[in-house]
Amino acid sequence: MQTVKEDLTKEARLEARTTSRVKELIQHAADLEGRSVSDFVIEHAREAAEDVIEKHSHIRLLAKDSASFVEALLNPPAPHERLKRAARRHKELIKDK
Repeated sequence: MQTVKEDLTKEARLEARTTSRVKELIQHAADLEGRSVSDFVIEHAREAAEDVIEKHSHIRLLAKDSASFVEALLNPPAPHERLKRAARRHKELIKDK
């Protein structure tokens, strides 16, 4: 985790080329929020980057994996002896309470 001092130290630089129309649009939006264009762009770019990373971080199943998962849900294997013992033990523990 970054410290407050590290968060406030701005040492990296971003540059972008755009049309006059887009620059004016961004300037207008920044003005409405009472921010500089730089602060406006950085904040909104950071939010967009976090959203993209979050979306791509979710578990994604391939078609084959998805089919295997559904098959296991719809047709689970028969319980083995160890699972049966655990279920009996659980019932005994719950019954005593």
